[in-house]
Amino acid sequence: MTVTPRYISGDAAALKEFIDRFDVFLFDCDGVLWSGDHVFEGTVETLELLRSRGKRVVFVTNNSTKSRADYKKKLDGLGIPSTVEEIFSSSYSSAVYISRILKLPENKRKVFVLGESGIEQELRSENIPFIGGTDPAYRRDLRPEDYKLIADGDPSLLDPEVGVVLAGLDFHINYLKLALAYHYIRRGAIFLATNIDSTLPNMGTLFPGAGSISAPLIMMLGQEPVALGKPSQAMMDAIEGKFQFDRSRACMVGDRVNTDIRFGVEGKLGGTLAVLTGVSTKDDILHGPVRPTAYVDKLGDLLGAK
Repeated sequence: MTVTPRYISGDAAALKEFIDRFDVFLFDCDGVLWSGDHVFEGTVETLELLRSRGKRVVFVTNNSTKSRADYKKKLDGLGIPSTVEEIFSSSYSSAVYISRILKLPENKRKVFVLGESGIEQELRSENIPFIGGTDPAYRRDLRPEDYKLIADGDPSLLDPEVGVVLAGLDFHINYLKLALAYHYIRRGAIFLATNIDSTLPNMGTLFPGAGSISAPLIMMLGQEPVALGKPSQAMMDAIEGKFQFDRSRACMVGDRVNTDIRFGVEGKLGGTLAVLTGVSTKDDILHGPVRPTAYVDKLGDLLGAK
């Protein structure tokens, strides 16, 4: 049965009824709480309202460039109250998956990272060895002599202990990193992605997202990575395992129907709420293949609940 999303902005009774249905609210961050360094009007007050009514708040972000500790600092800087334990990022989800789900051989425990320090911090928190990432040694051009070294599997360029390639948003992606990632996977490394968002909202427009980093590898390999961010249900399982909640009493709040809302729908949550301050348009919400339970113009509209 096709869901017809209900527009509840300005309807005090509908807003109250919606909030009362849930004990847990999972929030996407970029495009829902803020854009860039701009906090949307009413965000802080809405979170305070939900907490005052006994609701659990969890911040679920696909942005892999920041660790949970980094996100706590960002939230603090924006004046949004939070604890590290309330934050669940795709970098943390990936580290948990590698350390607790994958059964890697002792000689294949290293991770080759396409990404920023947020991934590295969470890998360290799970005691996972890694190379690549922000290491300056990988921020150089591929030299003519590198082709033969890579083709021969020379350990000076291809570490034999790498068993996983983890692709996140990498602000310093280059040909060398892509070539090494490709050959690690060709040699048997597991292909993971923190998330597959094609774009990243910032300052009222869009920029390349983590999915744009893994896209060249997908094209070369003809293989999709296991994604550890929304809408992957591996991430939902990890969140449920950590917070121990009843899915029928949980709501996912997001601005992207193809990631946030799909995440909640496929996770069989009790409801989903879309906001119009990010990527998806009203037409996407009303006529797209994945539709939320309800939608509002902005998160702060929940303050209208009576």
